[in-house]
Amino acid sequence: MMPAARESLLDAAFTALARRPWSAVRMVDVAAAAGVSRQTLYNEFGSKEGLARALVRREADGYLAGVERALAAHGDARERLTATAEWTASAARDNALVRAMLTGCWSERLPSPALSAVPSSSPVPAQRRADGPLPSPGDFVTLVRDRAVAALAGPGAARAESAEVARSCELVVRLALSCVAAPPGEGGVAGLVHGLLQRQPV
Repeated sequence: MMPAARESLLDAAFTALARRPWSAVRMVDVAAAAGVSRQTLYNEFGSKEGLARALVRREADGYLAGVERALAAHGDARERLTATAEWTASAARDNALVRAMLTGCWSERLPSPALSAVPSSSPVPAQRRADGPLPSPGDFVTLVRDRAVAALAGPGAARAESAEVARSCELVVRLALSCVAAPPGEGGVAGLVHGLLQRQPV
């Protein structure tokens, strides 16, 4: 199956989830919305659980791609970390699956696939990846922190310098996640990050 068709099916599933609880989303409706047969849908994802895993995997990848864009933006380390924190807060606000993945709080409306890997016999490489382990909130902290360190410390940084950057990056990531759970007031995420980084070297 063409990757574009797989994306169409995932788009259809995401749209359906925005309208009704996952328990009420029917495979036949997802297939019809994407313009493919139900058999094609099952061939691609194996089951509704497989579709759920693929959807969660895609949204995780999309969130991490946004992190990389924020870290690659112009500006100094503080500006790039602030952009990363703001992206984290906005992605979680706008996408219920991202919010659930980052906080570990899965509502009854959402699919909640096991984070551990499941046995996979799928011939589809993208599905085999989706059937692998899915990131936990702690995994996301590590993934974002490590990306930030790689973007900000640079390849020639001394170990002590990298450790300081890693500490600052992790604090920013955890601050951003706290803003997901309890949205900040005046000054927003940026104000909190700037306040933190005035006391932390980056």
